[in-house]
This record gives sequence, structure tokens and C-alpha cells, in this order.
Amino acid sequence: MTAPVSTALITNDIVLFGLIAATLGAIFWTATGPTKFLKKFYAIVPALLLCYFIPGIYNTIGLIDGANSKLYNPIASRVLLPAALVLLTMTIDLKGVLRLGPKLLLMYAAASITVMIGAIVAFQVMGVLHPPTVAGDTWGGMAALAGSWIGGGANMVAMKEIFNVDETTFGQFVVVDVGVGYVWMAILIFLAGRAQAIDARNGVDTRAIEELKQRLDDYQAEHSRIASLSDLMMIVGVAFGAVGLCHAIATPAAAWFKANVSWAQQVSLHEPFVWVVVLSTLIGLALSFTRVRTLDGAGASKIGTLLLYFLIASIGMQMDILALADKPWLFALGIIWISVHILLLWLFGKLLRVPFFYFAMGSQSNIGGPASAPVVASVFHPSLAPVGALLGALGYATGTVLAYLVGVMLRGMAGD
Repeated sequence: MTAPVSTALITNDIVLFGLIAATLGAIFWTATGPTKFLKKFYAIVPALLLCYFIPGIYNTIGLIDGANSKLYNPIASRVLLPAALVLLTMTIDLKGVLRLGPKLLLMYAAASITVMIGAIVAFQVMGVLHPPTVAGDTWGGMAALAGSWIGGGANMVAMKEIFNVDETTFGQFVVVDVGVGYVWMAILIFLAGRAQAIDARNGVDTRAIEELKQRLDDYQAEHSRIASLSDLMMIVGVAFGAVGLCHAIATPAAAWFKANVSWAQQVSLHEPFVWVVVLSTLIGLALSFTRVRTLDGAGASKIGTLLLYFLIASIGMQMDILALADKPWLFALGIIWISVHILLLWLFGKLLRVPFFYFAMGSQSNIGGPASAPVVASVFHPSLAPVGALLGALGYATGTVLAYLVGVMLRGMAGD
């Protein structure tokens, strides 16, 4: 089969890269507030949100074709993401992260469970509101989406194969995944900028997070210096050298586990990307105990954050905003599903009295996975991005099993 010819105005990835870079530059220049209007505008709308949505507008109007571009995969997700994880993780205060406590893991587990509950509720509600929506093999598409919303893309494909989901149905739920999941990510980014006000209104204890952020800022201030060419070369060398090492290890490791470990596919250890995310995070953590960490004074975390912004834009450029109107009932199902997840997780967070950061990480590490959870975490503080990556990577281990249970339950409800 031949791939469909793109009708987008820009199909050259080099030109697209230039457009995205120029767009990010324009957003950050205007975010400095050269006019009173822009100062007021950016006080309401975070720059990060525009970095996500403007590329989505490009894709929606046909200026670019994000789905068929290689800018996200392999460039952004396979190269820039692990490089950012190395740079941001090597500046982390691991002891401080551990002080965040078990409530963060509880919120992550609760997020997975509420995604499962949301699937059952959405299936039943749509069975009453619009039965054709949940007819046929919709249950299989929902199982695949559960794989994505608990784990990631690898888990989603695993559910497609396990339940033999029709290509059309699978494609429809990929659109729901992008449309609903990425809109929720945008909402979290927007709310993250108001986390302090939310936490103050709820009266929660945020001292552990604030102390961690303060220690990170103090460390950077202590070692801050004007970056020399040698500093920048070392930062780039560490980041992309680690990326090369991760990929060199990931492919044979994934192949070995696939061939020799019976349960490898159940926890996605046969997927090289899982190894890349885990290894880049572990390498960064190991470097955080060495003198390499002092490179943050020369801007290592800032370069890591810059790479993350390119990742954000490349995620956004895959979104078709108008696709929300193409399949209204399937999107209604997705909205009901994620709304149940949000409501139950919010209530659980209120019960535990956790900061908004815990709620955001619990949700996005499930719904978005390791590719986007660091993005949301970085809004709270750039050096918190690895927390999102670590939680997101857990989903690869649990997503297949939990999504399989969702599929079995939905299949029973559908009578297949």
C-alpha cells in the first residue's frame, strides 16, 4: 500500500522545522511584553499553551501535515525528549523528590483506576444516550484507548492486536485519543500556571514542593556563570552522547527481552522506546551525583527546557482541532470517559489533601505518558520534568494488563 499524498502547503520537514522554530521565537518574544496588550494577554494565556495550540492551528488549516511529518517521530520524541530528560534529570535533587512522599504514587495509581472506571461508565452512559456509538467492536477500540490512557502508544497497539480491533475503529479512537487527550493536556498546562492559587484556596500543604524548587533554584544560583563555548559543548555532548548510548542499548535490549522473556510484551519491555525513556532518565539520575550536575550553572536545564518546547510544538502540530466535530458521538464518549477520570481523581486528591502538582502528574502520566507528562511537570518547574517521565514510564509496565482487563469487561457488557 502506498501512503496518501499530503495536500498540505508545507511538506518539507526542514521547512517545517524552520516554521516551528520561528513560531516559538515569536511567541517568546511577544511573551516578554513589548506592549501593554501583550502583557495583559500573557497574564491570562500562558506562552506554553500557544506553543502547543498554534502548531495545531497550522495543521488544522492545512498549512502543514503533522501526522505525516518525521519531526515528531523520530526527531522530537526519540532524540529531543531523551536529551531533555538527561539534562533535566542530571540537575534534579533526588532526595528532595523522594520527600514528595507516597501520596504522589497513590495519585498515580488512583489515576489508572479512574481511567478504568471511566471506560465502564462512558460505555454504559452512551449505551443509553446513543446506542449505535457503542455497537459493534467499539468495545475493542475503547480497550485500545485504555491502553494509551493508562500506558502509551505501545500499549494501545498491543490492545489492537490482542482484541483484533478493526483498522477503521482503531483509527477513530486514535483521533479521540489525540482530540480529547491533548485538549486535557492543554487545560492542565493552563491550570498549572495557577497552581499556587488553587493550592492556597484548597489549603493544602505544598512545602515539600516549594522547598524542592527553592533548593533547585539556590543550587543553580550558586553555580551560575556565563556559559563558555566549552560549557555549551559539554552540555550538548552529554545530552546527545547519552541519547546515542540509550538507543544503542535499547534496540538489542528490547529484542533480547522479546525473544527470551515470556512476560516482556505484557510490560512493553519489547519496545525500544521504553528502554530509551528509562535509560535516559537513569543516566541523568546517575549524573546528578557527579560534578556534571554543575553544568546547570551554565544553562543545562535551560537547554533541556528549550528541547521540551520543541517537543510540545511537535505534539501540538499533530492535532486537528476540527476533528472534534467530525465524530461527535465518539468524542462525546471520550469526553464522558475522561470527565469521570478527572472528577474521581480530583475527589481522591481532595481526600488526601494533595497539591495540584500531584493531581496533574497522576492524570497526565496516565493520559499522556512519558512523552507529555514531563511537559506538564516542567510548567511547575523545569527540573520537575523527570518526575513526570518516571511516572509516565510506569504506565508502560501497567498499561497492557489494566487495559486488557478493561477490554474483557467491555466485551462482556457488549455481549460479544
